[in-house]
Amino acid sequence: MKPRKHAVGIFVLPLLLLLFTAAGATAAPSVEEIVRKTNHAAYYQGDDGRAQVHMTITDSQGRKRNRRFTILRRDEPGPDGNQKFYVYFHEPADIHKMAFLVWKYTDRDDDRWLYLPALDLVKRIAASDKRTSFVGSDFFYEDVSGRGITEDHHTLKKETQTYYLLENKPKNPDSVEFSSFDMWIHKKTFLPVKIEYYDKNGEKYREYEVLEVKTIQGKVT
Repeated sequence: MKPRKHAVGIFVLPLLLLLFTAAGATAAPSVEEIVRKTNHAAYYQGDDGRAQVHMTITDSQGRKRNRRFTILRRDEPGPDGNQKFYVYFHEPADIHKMAFLVWKYTDRDDDRWLYLPALDLVKRIAASDKRTSFVGSDFFYEDVSGRGITEDHHTLKKETQTYYLLENKPKNPDSVEFSSFDMWIHKKTFLPVKIEYYDKNGEKYREYEVLEVKTIQGKVT
């Protein structure tokens, strides 16, 4: 009787395909890992940081106001740890030399101070005011240094070929004006490209959207 070589070959080929498929598959990141990588991409890229910002504020009647300022970021030793942010205003003339300082902590509320040159006064921004308007814009003081990732419950709401959609609900609802916010995160860069905030009635009232992404000094931002 001839050996059944073909039967063995038929069995081995599917087995090899199965092994290669298993080896090539990449486990999806957990929600915690997505949040951590997103926070790093948004606030910790590079060794320290510097940004020149031009802001245009448009009111409901179409009137525009411009702001120009510099943001400096210094990272403390350790991965994704404490940080210091310094914001210096150049224009317009009525806020020239105004400065905003943030000491960001990973385990408690940040410390914030605002220097008003016209009064030669340093004003401390209370933790309860961190979600109030930053220089008359739709941005909040908290947006400069970022919201702590431990302040919210995070849920993966949806996953597409390009994005993770996370729903985030505050652990202390009485401390904020929103009930939740949805965040679209690019799967390759982990940059948050769109954020929608919902009020206590579930109505969307605030939206943040990235219009352009560039690579600067080797960092996608």
